[in-house]
Amino acid sequence: MPFTLVLGGARSGKSAFAQASAEALAAETGGRLVMIATAQAFDSEMAERIARHRQDRGPAWTTLEAPLDLAAALDGLGTGDVVVVDCLTLWLSNLMLDGRDAAAAASGLVEAVGRFEGTLWLVSNEVGFGIVPDNALARRFRDEAGRLHQALAQAADAATLFVAGLTLRLK
Repeated sequence: MPFTLVLGGARSGKSAFAQASAEALAAETGGRLVMIATAQAFDSEMAERIARHRQDRGPAWTTLEAPLDLAAALDGLGTGDVVVVDCLTLWLSNLMLDGRDAAAAASGLVEAVGRFEGTLWLVSNEVGFGIVPDNALARRFRDEAGRLHQALAQAADAATLFVAGLTLRLK
């Protein structure tokens, strides 16, 4: 089934695009709207942000929290599901902070996306446009994100880049 990779910077419009696209498709097909959220509330500001996002989506959305095992979350969904994963860079951060093998998890995600039978939008922050980070962890994160995005872009039916609320269709 179709899947779209949605890339962009913070507050670029990528999440709003993915959610609106999913809502339109679900209204047309009657599919179940599912948000797979990867954020973890490590502080009160993030807890408030997560609650606000959930409230803004409204009751039409089923929310699954998958901060670490994203492939298993996708594997548990059905054929008619209309799914947004938001976001891959938070997921990648969670993996790295938990000491997990990010490359193996990324490979598992690409495989799960290939098995998924619903419609999918994967949202991620493009972090490769900036300067080379000054520390090893940040450089490793940037490199892992770049490799993940390349693998998913190759597998995607479509890829879109968001900058300042404007879209550039990449594929």
